[in-house]
Amino acid sequence: MRKLLLTLAIASTSIEFGQQLPQYSQYNRNQFMINPGAAGIYDFMDFTIGGRYQWAGFDNSPVTAYAYGSTVLNNSKQKYNPSVRTSRGPFKNPEVNTGRLKHAIGGQIVADQYGAFRKISFAGTYAIHLPVSKKHNLSFGTKLGISNSSFLKDRATVLSNMPGFSGTFENDQTYNDFVADQGSMNFLDIGAGLYFYSKDLFVGISADNLTKDLVGFGSGSANFDPRMHFNFTAGYKFPLNDNLTLMPSVLTKVVPNAPVSVEGTVQLEYKEWLWVGASYRHKDAAVIMLGGSLSEKFKFGYSFDLSLTKFNKYTSGGHEIVLGIMIGR
Repeated sequence: MRKLLLTLAIASTSIEFGQQLPQYSQYNRNQFMINPGAAGIYDFMDFTIGGRYQWAGFDNSPVTAYAYGSTVLNNSKQKYNPSVRTSRGPFKNPEVNTGRLKHAIGGQIVADQYGAFRKISFAGTYAIHLPVSKKHNLSFGTKLGISNSSFLKDRATVLSNMPGFSGTFENDQTYNDFVADQGSMNFLDIGAGLYFYSKDLFVGISADNLTKDLVGFGSGSANFDPRMHFNFTAGYKFPLNDNLTLMPSVLTKVVPNAPVSVEGTVQLEYKEWLWVGASYRHKDAAVIMLGGSLSEKFKFGYSFDLSLTKFNKYTSGGHEIVLGIMIGR
């Protein structure tokens, strides 16, 4: 059976979640999506769109679409220019710039649909970057937005409505009453993050859904139960020779009352132009990825997730595509 089934706890009208926020396989090249403090690490306008199809082969499988942009406000010539390699590819990947005070603003739009639920989020961000040294900056970022969560009754499948079901629940009035009472809920979404970085190093910690459901409005009896999410990221780029660099990185996600998610990634970059990588998400998936700069203005990335759970019998994997434009490089 290749249909994604949803179990609803109708009696309590509550739905239990683990990780409520989208998964990003290319997190180390899109740090802004998990940490608002990463906005402005590049001295140009960065606009990026991405899409993720998590379990290909399932009906109503998780699908995520997102777009974000950020820019540095005081984009004057930097006082310090990090060391530059002498050997480059035809289109160099963007460099991180440090050594001066910077202010950055940005925005994010995320649409996430999983089974019979959909969440759409809008947020604006601000980050201040403080020079710790010529080669290192520390930034603090904040995110303020609103999210809309909806229950999609036409995508829900319950046992009593399954073809060939021989039980006694052909007319499930409890479920019918639940569906009739559904609308959508809106929640205030506040996040914050610290990000320490240089050309070759990054360490970040961030939090989302800091207000949980403290500020919310809407209708319906479904309990979407937004929870705080905490992210820790770290990575370091090691030069192998004049043309190749190797960057291991890690992403750890912590949600109260849910298993801790840990993902390790290794990326190999050629002439600061093309890159390939692999990730392991503990007890979840193995990932392969590649990307680079199509020109001085355009970048791309693609990743493929192979499920390591029981779903691998029913899905052909997951796909994520990222496209970006860099203005003012």
